[in-house]
This record gives sequence, C-alpha cells and structure tokens, in this order.
Amino acid sequence: MSARRPFRWHIVVFLAPAVLIYTAIMILPLFGTLNLSLMAREGGERVFVGLRNFGVLFGDPRWSASFWNALGNNAWFFLVHMLVQNPIGVALAALLSSPRLRMAAFYRTAIFIPTILSFVVVGFVWKLILSPIWGIAPGMLDAVGLRWLFAPWLGREETALTTLALISVWQFVGIPMMLIYAALLSIPDEVIEAAEMDGITGWSQFWKIKLPLILPAIGIISVLTFVGNFNAFDLIYVSQGALAGPNGATDILGTFLYRTFFGFQLQLGDPHMGATIATAMFGIILVGVCLYLFAIQTRLRRYQF
Repeated sequence: MSARRPFRWHIVVFLAPAVLIYTAIMILPLFGTLNLSLMAREGGERVFVGLRNFGVLFGDPRWSASFWNALGNNAWFFLVHMLVQNPIGVALAALLSSPRLRMAAFYRTAIFIPTILSFVVVGFVWKLILSPIWGIAPGMLDAVGLRWLFAPWLGREETALTTLALISVWQFVGIPMMLIYAALLSIPDEVIEAAEMDGITGWSQFWKIKLPLILPAIGIISVLTFVGNFNAFDLIYVSQGALAGPNGATDILGTFLYRTFFGFQLQLGDPHMGATIATAMFGIILVGVCLYLFAIQTRLRRYQF
C-alpha cells in the first residue's frame, strides 16, 4: 500500500494573501452590488424587489433612453479601439521587430510612455490642445496650410466621442504593440529560417507565417480591449464632466453609472439603480468574455495546432 502524500501547506500559505485580498476588494463588492440591485427603498426601508429594477432600467423611458444611449456610445468607443488601436499596434510591433530597424528601443519607449500617464493629465492636456480659444491645434494646422480642417471636435455631438476614442487610442496603443512584439519574438528561429529558405521574406513572411502564429495573442488583446473599454470612465469624466456633453453625446455606461449612483447637480443619487447599471455592465462584459473563450479561442487553438 502506497504511503499517503502529505498535504502541501506551503501552497495555502503562499496563495492565502492574494486570495484574501482579491476576495475583499473584488468578490465581496461584486456580491454586494448584485444584492443591492435586487433591493429598493420604499417608505424609508430597504425591501427586496427582485428584478424590478432591471425592468425599470430596460423598460421605463426615463431610464432606458439614457441606458441605451450610453451602451451605444460604449460600443462605438470599443469599435474605434478595435479598428484603429489594435491594427496600429500590430503594425508597429511588426516594424519594431525588424532586426534592420535602428533605434527600435527608443521608438518602443516613446510609444509606450503615454500608457503610464494619468487619465487626468491626458484628458486635461488634450482638452487644452484642442481648445479653439487657446489650444495649439489651430496654429499647428495653420502652419501647414490646413487651418480649414480644424473644428471644435470636443464640442460637437457628432465628433466628440470619436475624438475622445482617438485620444484613448493614442494613450494605449503601446499596450497591444508590446504584447504583439513579445509574441513575435517568441516565434522560433527555425520557423523564420525555413520561411526564408522557401523565399518568403518581408511583409509576405509576416502575413503568411507570423500573423497566424500570433493570432492567440491578438485574441487576448481583443478581450482586454473589450473589458477595458466597457469599464471606461476616467477620460470621459475628465474631458467632458459627469454630464458627458455635449448633450450626452459622450455618455458611456461608466458616467451613467456615476451620475445614477452618486447623483449630480439636481439629480439625486440612487444606489439601487446604480447597482443595477453596474450589474448590467458586469453581465455585458461576462457575455463578451465567455463568447470569446468558448467560440473564438477554441477556433484559434484549432487553427494554431
């Protein structure tokens, strides 16, 4: 009879601090938010109302109009990042991974630096740059003969959200660039040498050999982009305020949640409806991540292997 293996207490000791901290700042607040979304205050008392708050959020015109507007803006904010930030990140990584490029380390650092800047700094600086009164953007365009292109982009309903999305792209394009760059460096040298022996070089080598091998990394970046953009709040709040003007054109789920939960100006805070919005955001993110894990990631693994 084989001896019973002793329990490895050192594993518990090492994992316990991380598990306790994660539970305290993530798991317990999550269940607290879910519980709060199922309650309402009636007659000065908190009572259980089930899913009634969700019915109000999705069905009551006073709430649903703002919610669907914020959700649509969030979807566009995410789409701009997917169509602009991630392709640019892949292209920059491909360029910077070339052994023939000089000063590649300097370029990588310069592109990555904005990601470590505070949202407050980025939002305030870009608001100053794009200001039609004291900003430097009109003068810079005028210097190259393109003054006619300038417009108060942050003040127009049709351009404000896209402008903020592009500012966010400028700030965070370094993250997908570095992740894809690391994935490109992990490709075995034997694969590259075999491709060169077959006459596949340059961009043809990237499209036919390297890109299929880094598809899992691109998938992970897409998920991170989705989660990050549907949790966005700081840049919109700093640049456009809690009302997310002009006329709610830049209102996303984060700013809608903030106004609802804490209140703003004449709007009183409602923690229960705020928790309902937060729960809806959690559900949207959960569905998106599960869709990737069980649909897209499975196909990527089959394609890779």
